[in-house]
Amino acid sequence: MATKRKVLRPKRKWSARVTNTSNAMDLEGGVFTLHDPAEIAASLKRSASKSTRRKGTPYQSAMSMLNFYINRAGKNLPEKQKKVLEEAKGELRKAFHRE
Repeated sequence: MATKRKVLRPKRKWSARVTNTSNAMDLEGGVFTLHDPAEIAASLKRSASKSTRRKGTPYQSAMSMLNFYINRAGKNLPEKQKKVLEEAKGELRKAFHRE
């Protein structure tokens, strides 16, 4: 009778890889660590507008990346920073005139 062995795999940071290499867009460094929602929105808008690695509209890419980061890092984010990122969604809507 063969014994089953548990295969140990290294933990992969797939979400970090997606953030850095996805076709969503090229991000400015440290954008999600900023403390001003308007600055985050402005940075995401700049990145989405100039990126050639996005598939959708600049607005879709920027909002998608913001939501992706909130969903993936959410449980490890301090509540204060999570609130800032949630407020950045509203600022992003304003920046793209999608209120």
